Amino acid sequence: MPHIITESEIEQLSLDILKELGYKTLYGPDISIDGAKPERDDYFNSVLIERLLEAIGRINPRIPKTAQEEALKKVLRDKTPSLIINNHNFHKLLVDGVDVEYKKAGRIVGDKVWFFDFKNISNNEFLAVNQFTVIENNNNRRPDIVIFVNGLPLVVIELKNPADENATIKTAFKQFETYKMQIPSIFNYNEILIISDGNEARAGTITSDWERFLPWKTIDGTEKELV
Repeated sequence: MPHIITESEIEQLSLDILKELGYKTLYGPDISIDGAKPERDDYFNSVLIERLLEAIGRINPRIPKTAQEEALKKVLRDKTPSLIINNHNFHKLLVDGVDVEYKKAGRIVGDKVWFFDFKNISNNEFLAVNQFTVIENNNNRRPDIVIFVNGLPLVVIELKNPADENATIKTAFKQFETYKMQIPSIFNYNEILIISDGNEARAGTITSDWERFLPWKTIDGTEKELV
């Protein structure tokens, strides 16, 4: 009897690929508030704050710690009721850096705090977490894989079982639509959404409709499934 691949196997294969690419991997429940190695104070906040603060210090060593902490507060607290506006504002902070001021040699100077080291990619931390629970407004959801870069949840991956004719990548897309309504906080920081059933993979953003979720491609431009 031929082996029928399951969704959990696709999830593990995806994690294995990410490991090969140099990502660290963790199991979501292990870093939850009641897990073996908790990294979260609650299920609402989707940023791994200690990892982000450590990355800020590593990337911005000449910036005083008080200014580093102010940049951290800015990315965590500056939110509006609009997910799209929040996402746009975060993207600007990620790409342009956070403006900070601090005292140096007896005068106030302006500077930038960066959340990502664009000059030295190896100075960043890439982490994939599977089964990462988010609870918001009594909605309990668990995306399959969340990719954190320096503690920020920049990528969310939703996987489906190719053997289940009712669980297609279109279903995964619709699940993202539900997630955006029910647990929008994690998507404030999102840069890429990925859907796959192991045979086909597509990528988009939080504003992409179904037609704009495009096939995942390699660097040379050829189409390639996620796993």
